[in-house]
Amino acid sequence: MNKSAIRQQIIATLEADRQVAQAALAASHEAATHAESKAENKYDTRGLEAAYLADGQRRRLHEIETALAAYRNLPSGACPDGGARVGALLCLEHDGKMRWFFLGPDAAGLKLQHEGREILVISPRSPLGQALLGREVGDEVEIRVNGQLQCFAVLDVE
Repeated sequence: MNKSAIRQQIIATLEADRQVAQAALAASHEAATHAESKAENKYDTRGLEAAYLADGQRRRLHEIETALAAYRNLPSGACPDGGARVGALLCLEHDGKMRWFFLGPDAAGLKLQHEGREILVISPRSPLGQALLGREVGDEVEIRVNGQLQCFAVLDVE
């Protein structure tokens, strides 16, 4: 699989998310500052609620922009020592099924379709991402999820 194309697909998805977040921020800011949001009595919290929503939208937009910057600055190329690092594409076997993961700097949880395969973006902050750092083909990784031990075999590291 082409890691560069996957990275570009992640960036494109984040760009689309950023546009949605910018529109939501503009709408929530308008609602928070609109004349109709002014409190009519001490129990009227429309303006306050709209301000909280606008702040949440602002933080979400900042998270997306941070993730975009991280992916744009992500070095491309193969893992020099064969071990998994941020930017690696990994194929893991779990419970008899092959699953693809992109170990990215951010945007964990993002799912992509590439060349007919589903790729899940994980970060080193996740238990699986942390366990995969430095692993090579043939290694096995065990993590505990909800009290249950899960075992993954590393089939490919690109």
